[in-house]
Amino acid sequence: MKRRELERRLRDLGWTLQRHGGKHDVWVSANGSFTEYVPRHPEINERLAQVVLRRAKERQ
Repeated sequence: MKRRELERRLRDLGWTLQRHGGKHDVWVSANGSFTEYVPRHPEINERLAQVVLRRAKERQ
């Protein structure tokens, strides 16, 4: 999955980009209590993308 597609899906779930780390971006949930780390690569492994999205949906 492309990184932009994953970022778009996170935004659709209400998550916002908190900061850029060294090799990962840190996303925070709408209420600010959960964080998710997304690697900053043009292409993200499909399995990893699904795990990130599943956790994001559970932690809305």
